[in-house]
Amino acid sequence: MNLDLTGKKAIVCGSTQGLGLASAQEIALLGAGVTLVARNEEKLRAAVQTLDTSKQQEHGYLVADFSDPGNVRSAIGSFIAAGNKAHILVNNTGGPAGGQVINAKPEEFIQAFSSHLICNQILVQAIVPGMKEAEYGRIINIISTSVKQPLKNLGVSNTIRAAVANWAKTLANELGAFGITVNNVLPGFTKTVRADYIIEAKMKETGKSEAEVKKDFVAEIPAGRIGKPEDFGAAVAFLCSPSAGYINGINLPVDGGRTGCL
Repeated sequence: MNLDLTGKKAIVCGSTQGLGLASAQEIALLGAGVTLVARNEEKLRAAVQTLDTSKQQEHGYLVADFSDPGNVRSAIGSFIAAGNKAHILVNNTGGPAGGQVINAKPEEFIQAFSSHLICNQILVQAIVPGMKEAEYGRIINIISTSVKQPLKNLGVSNTIRAAVANWAKTLANELGAFGITVNNVLPGFTKTVRADYIIEAKMKETGKSEAEVKKDFVAEIPAGRIGKPEDFGAAVAFLCSPSAGYINGINLPVDGGRTGCL
């Protein structure tokens, strides 16, 4: 099995913590040089130091705020203008706030659509020409199991994640002939800052303790445990590899079996 990414360049968004950082770390372990993207430069500097360099690859970062598509366009434009290219793009940004969809303000949908789908589109349009030239491309979108089964009290997220999933499938159909794959990886309940937020909200809603809330979540997971970021990062890294070249246009849950549908 060829998992070697030596000589490949990757851009990983939302990568100073959680699933984005875990994905970047696993991709680096396979030999790729990684450019981290997030809005906090101090955290980016620290995150770069956690990436493997055993294959003499070099890593770096871009500062970009996904709440401002113009800022993302400027950052990636400068990156490309400097002669940089990427074989791998991992799209990832923080999810919208929770709440029932009936209570969501229209501007919440607009902001989420902009931060997720529009910024993804900007990055893809900038990076794909280089992928076509290299005849190798891997675009991975970190979204949510809600594209298979909507989650309670995540109305805006459920809506926007579905839009990203359909965008990605359309893109996969368009780019497959160029050696470029486009896939979505769907995290289940994983130990991240986002999970901490969900646990805290559930504690307030039910009056249960943190231990009780975690026990309830684990009871829904056939694997019998909360996921680790590296569980997720390994799946992303595999899809970036040469051996995953015939996997295209899929939604891959990494959730310990929690999602109740195929």
